[in-house]
Amino acid sequence: MNRRTFLTLTALSPIITTNLMAISDNINKSTAKIGDIYLTPYQLGVLININQRIKRLKRYVGYANFNIISFSDSLFYARNYPAIGKFSQEEISLIEELFYENPNKYGFYGDKTCFKLNNKISKKDIVKVPHSGHFLFKGKPLEDYGRLKEDIGKKLILTSGIRNTMKQLSLYCNKIEALKGNVSLASHSIAPPAYSYHTTSDFDVGKKGWGYQNFTKKFATTKEFREIRKLDYISMRYTVNNKEGVRYEPWHIKVI
Repeated sequence: MNRRTFLTLTALSPIITTNLMAISDNINKSTAKIGDIYLTPYQLGVLININQRIKRLKRYVGYANFNIISFSDSLFYARNYPAIGKFSQEEISLIEELFYENPNKYGFYGDKTCFKLNNKISKKDIVKVPHSGHFLFKGKPLEDYGRLKEDIGKKLILTSGIRNTMKQLSLYCNKIEALKGNVSLASHSIAPPAYSYHTTSDFDVGKKGWGYQNFTKKFATTKEFREIRKLDYISMRYTVNNKEGVRYEPWHIKVI
């Protein structure tokens, strides 16, 4: 699709601002704010279709491979395997909009880390971490994780490694759908697909056996986190009240 066609299609269904009176009862009204930006009802319907198609794609290619799959390969599989189904023009247009737009209007101020929706990750540059379902880049990310395992102990696990644009898009769209189209709130919890450091270097860690709690503030109460904070070869990407506008993420390792 050329840029003119994309702009024409997205202009037909602009993202809108709404007020608290329109917020679903399923959203915590103490966190939603007047002025939050929402998808239009039409866009939310398209996004739900994208989510369903991506879930079918993930089942087809496998959990680990989905972390590194490119946009063009995703379109290929969807186009050629009826069990997934071809992405519609409306779906592709919304994907492009969510990737290329400036998220500052949502309150997200992180740096852009990926400039191409069809970002390619070469398998010669990455390593699959055994028993994790995740990949890490060779070099400092892989070295840092190895040192962390030695310094912290066997209870430290890799909970998320490389996430190419489709994986980050999937997380972002899932969050937007769960929040009934509130893109502002979603951008506070999940970096937009062009702004994730998982695409270039960073990774997440957790405590074995903690499950979803590893992705909450509770991870900061663990012995593993306290030991990590003593180390000088890594850092924390998203601290409390960070300038990027992202929630506090004690589990997110910043590769320095």
